[in-house]
Amino acid sequence: MDPDFDEFLHVPARLSIVALLAPADWVEFGFVRDAVDTSDSALSKQIAALADAGYVEVRKTRNRTGRHTHLLLTPHGRQALQRHASALERIVAAARVTATGD
Repeated sequence: MDPDFDEFLHVPARLSIVALLAPADWVEFGFVRDAVDTSDSALSKQIAALADAGYVEVRKTRNRTGRHTHLLLTPHGRQALQRHASALERIVAAARVTATGD
């Protein structure tokens, strides 16, 4: 297995979340929930795991409209995503070479 392959990050829900956060700054929890088409509780569980791993930062605020949760991909999370994506690209490239007989 490629040493940059991140089994923790490869979980589809986690990979979807970090990929969504990668091009953005702070992103609202509800936007992420809707974009990855999951429930609040399922997203909260994945966000907690990503935050514990240092991949995502969580900011909770309160104002006159209620409580808000925003998410940010950390530099550590960004590096992990880049390494994992590179590993996936190498795996796919190797499969193409094998499939074409090159």
